[in-house]
Amino acid sequence: MANSKSLIAYFSRKGNNYVGGNIVNLPIGNTEVIAKKIQELTGSDIFQIKTVNSYPDDYTETTNVAKEELSENARPKLTETVDDMDSYDVIYLGYPNWWGTMPMAVFTFLESYDFSGKTIIPYCTHEGSGMGSSERDIKKLCPNAKVLSSLAIRGGSVNKADQDVANWLKKLSLLP
Repeated sequence: MANSKSLIAYFSRKGNNYVGGNIVNLPIGNTEVIAKKIQELTGSDIFQIKTVNSYPDDYTETTNVAKEELSENARPKLTETVDDMDSYDVIYLGYPNWWGTMPMAVFTFLESYDFSGKTIIPYCTHEGSGMGSSERDIKKLCPNAKVLSSLAIRGGSVNKADQDVANWLKKLSLLP
């Protein structure tokens, strides 16, 4: 995979977020912080998964919308697509854990492309729930992709996660 072209595709929510038991205002979403750390280490291209309809500014309202989307198995419309997805062999897929899995916008993203023969490397930010069922969900949505071991990082720890990210990538033989 050393000469593979790689993409970091991530969904992240800045603003009103739950971190360490408190609601705080994040200038950059936790998942985006990790995406940029991966980009620094790997030189991968980067793509932010964004929905046409923004989530509410209020954290609790957003969790209610997310719960409703999950229960309806919704596929929120996305604002953009990846121009040349076929050219990527490796996709680092980042997202927060919402209600035990990925935000439904990430489901939309995964269903928008053919990941056959590609390698998906998931990571998530969370406040105690880890990866949830997201790895299983990715494997179900992309049965012909290779899904490597994931990394779950506590949202409140993202700014101190450089070594965790580097160790994870080394363990996966993605860094020397």
